[in-house]
Amino acid sequence: MKRKWYDWRHVYLWLVFLLLYAPIFYLIFYSFNQGTTMTHFSGFSWQHYAELFADTRMIEIVLDTLLIALLSSLIATIIGTLGALAIYGIKKVWLKNSILSLNNILMVSPDVIIGASFLIFFTFLGLRLGFSSVLLSHIAFSIPIVVLMVLPRLSEMNHSLIDAATDLGATNFQVLTHVIFPFITPGILTGYFMAFTYSLDDFAVTFFVTGNGFETLSVEIYARARQGISLEVNALSALMFLFSLLLIGGYYFIEQYNNSKKARRRNRTEARLIK
Repeated sequence: MKRKWYDWRHVYLWLVFLLLYAPIFYLIFYSFNQGTTMTHFSGFSWQHYAELFADTRMIEIVLDTLLIALLSSLIATIIGTLGALAIYGIKKVWLKNSILSLNNILMVSPDVIIGASFLIFFTFLGLRLGFSSVLLSHIAFSIPIVVLMVLPRLSEMNHSLIDAATDLGATNFQVLTHVIFPFITPGILTGYFMAFTYSLDDFAVTFFVTGNGFETLSVEIYARARQGISLEVNALSALMFLFSLLLIGGYYFIEQYNNSKKARRRNRTEARLIK
């Protein structure tokens, strides 16, 4: 009976992966189509990739999108990490829970509401819509993500490590840089990659706050879809999917390197104790 349940779980898992990845591989498959539609594969060709790299407007939009994602995730990671440290240090339970609730509200709020709110706010301030408005809005909705990624690592940290460092004469800055940051680094990296991903594929918020000729990839694809999607978009989707795989692979190898480094350090410590 247990064996059947185990097998059914695997079938369900494969069905979920199939539903998630089948449309992506469908797009990638037809990006190599010699024709111009996704109804008939007429032959293998790199034609649409050549058209993509010849489209200077699309390349510029891709670079702008990556720049927004990199800057917003970096700034949001810095602010979110400091915010998580501040929340962790709050002693009053009601105050901590109140701030966490406010943080979580931004996570569950509809993107349309957030985008409209930013549009009204930027218009009230007289801020010109474009690069700066998109960057600020992406930083704002990425900060709660980083906070939620870093806080669990802080909660897992043994407070006796901080007490021991303080007893040994470490300053607050040394405790922060030599004890706390090394322990929460996996949470910080996870928060950065999550913020980067959210920024990269955001459409609803960006659609409200973009303007003056500045567009991100999601908004441009939406605009082109209304005119009929060309297979150039398929080629771009394939490259973006490959880029995502490289990011995930890089994060995996960084995690493996950190874990092996910790294991070697632990082994050296145990060897010294045995001697």
